[in-house]
Amino acid sequence: MPRTIAVNTWVWTSPLTDASLEPLARKAQSLGYDALELPLESVGDWDPVRTRDLLDALGLGAIVVGAMGPGRSLVARAGDVAATQTYLRACIAAAQTLGAGVVAGPFYAPTGVTWRMDADERAAVVGELRENLAPLVAEAAEAGITLAIEPLNRYETSLLNTVEQSLDALGPLLGAGLGLALDTYHLNIEEKKPVEAIRAAGAAIAHVQVCGSDRGAVGDDHTDWPGILAALDDAGYRGPLGLESFTGENATIAVAASVWRPLAPSQDELAARSIAALRALEYP
Repeated sequence: MPRTIAVNTWVWTSPLTDASLEPLARKAQSLGYDALELPLESVGDWDPVRTRDLLDALGLGAIVVGAMGPGRSLVARAGDVAATQTYLRACIAAAQTLGAGVVAGPFYAPTGVTWRMDADERAAVVGELRENLAPLVAEAAEAGITLAIEPLNRYETSLLNTVEQSLDALGPLLGAGLGLALDTYHLNIEEKKPVEAIRAAGAAIAHVQVCGSDRGAVGDDHTDWPGILAALDDAGYRGPLGLESFTGENATIAVAASVWRPLAPSQDELAARSIAALRALEYP
């Protein structure tokens, strides 16, 4: 059975809105994508009911992606925990309306916020993270949604960088309502052997994001794509692969994702080359 291939609307725009969603959804469908990753940067940017109706009409699935901007954190040192919990509840509700099974993102701290921790400090932060995440996991499970927590590279966070760290930190909560979101870009930076890290994540994998090792097109890079897909098979993951790259036209997202140069001749070409490469890997 072919894999579901999704594309994140950050490839083309930020923030996603009702006005931009329909043309992007139609473009994604025309390129051959099966689903959209839908970033919810601010609650109200797009209407979940209207979006559901549009995607249903186009035969597209959905994954909700959380955006951890300034002040959003499940750790008090890095932001407003209560406001972040409220935001993540809105993400869960949007996913439920859409019929999406996953809400993915680095839900522990704002992207780009780092600080040093000794072993005792890290243990305390992990304990706080578990405490503040636990009610959301229970609510997600009740709604039939999985929160997929994404480890990021060392330049974007100092909390969860590797699969091993993430399994250790989140282990007591993993299961119904909580899994890991693995991103090949971050795996390439942080894991000594990405394919082994994927196998180690195993049944905890709830979502997978892909892109070239430079954040460009899949297949135009040095990533061991046959090995990545084989490891996902070995881990038992048959869920969507979501292309996540970023437009450089929005200053905020370009700085957040360190997009200092074009990653392809055009964003359309980046998306087209990526899905062609992924389909070729499935049917060599």
